[in-house]
Amino acid sequence: MLVERIEGKWIAAFVEVFGLCKVRAGDVVAILSETQSRPVNVQLAELALAQIGARAFHVVLPSRRLTAPVPVRSTGASDAVGGLEPVIAALAGSSLVVDCTVEGMLHAPELPRILGDGARLFMISNEHPETLERMRPDPALEPKVKLAIRMLKEARQMRVTSPHGTDLVVDMTGAAVGGVWGWVDRPGKVGHWPGGLCLAYPRAGAATGRVVLAPGDLNLTFKRYLETPVELLIDHDYIVDIRGAGVDADLTRAYLEAWNDRNAYAISHVGWGMNPRARWEGLVGYDKRDTNAVEQRAFAGNFLFSTGANEAANRYTLGHFDLPMRNCTIELDGVGAVKRGQLQGELA
Repeated sequence: MLVERIEGKWIAAFVEVFGLCKVRAGDVVAILSETQSRPVNVQLAELALAQIGARAFHVVLPSRRLTAPVPVRSTGASDAVGGLEPVIAALAGSSLVVDCTVEGMLHAPELPRILGDGARLFMISNEHPETLERMRPDPALEPKVKLAIRMLKEARQMRVTSPHGTDLVVDMTGAAVGGVWGWVDRPGKVGHWPGGLCLAYPRAGAATGRVVLAPGDLNLTFKRYLETPVELLIDHDYIVDIRGAGVDADLTRAYLEAWNDRNAYAISHVGWGMNPRARWEGLVGYDKRDTNAVEQRAFAGNFLFSTGANEAANRYTLGHFDLPMRNCTIELDGVGAVKRGQLQGELA
């Protein structure tokens, strides 16, 4: 287990990243956290902002009662704010919101109102500072992620295949597309650290085919490398059958069944990782309490397949899987963006 204490090198890393976010002396910055947030990251944010000369203030909320039937992990949809108008007003009135909530505000219902008057939100993932230090953003990543976002926006179809039998076709018409490179420097926008991925939320009924999770692929809700194959049959967005004889298939079935919610079986987003600093094998170096596994979402060349909520398809649920897969080929209108797990062309 790693020790969580203030280290000078971690303050320096936070100062560096806030510099990329264009935080300046005198800027009013809100640090949003909850009682179950990782305290060291909240403290490091405060100290780094003070070193820059920003005028930071804290908004700390009690973590809310758990209502889900199973543990909720890595949804990006924190319920900490809970619609409280004074909190929304305080956050919206700042130039930057440093989001240190456990789940993050990326998909929280309050986000559009927080950003509406020009605030920007920077989510610091619930990771141990060692991971954040190692995953400091590289400015060279920004143009590559922007290129990938443009490719996704222009595509009419995505097809994903793998040597293990994955063959998924996604109609990209009307998909909501985005990406992050590790910081945010423009009003009304969102970024998160670690970053380095691009993704699309397809419209309703857009995806059909088969996804085969192979040994070495990851289930980030479970913070676990798969050891046995799991085959997901998908019909018009929804998983209609889960095949596999091992414990990984059993865990997948049990977790999805626990929600008693059809939307937990639906596709959330599809995309790929682009960060060369992110490591597929990095998860083995940390106790589960020390990591939120955001690094594994971003390792370069993965196919990031996710289930659960999809606002573009008007589907909402807290049941969520992020499933980064290796060795996949991703084609956009027949042109390879990723080939056997390797970024192609200018994306590399």
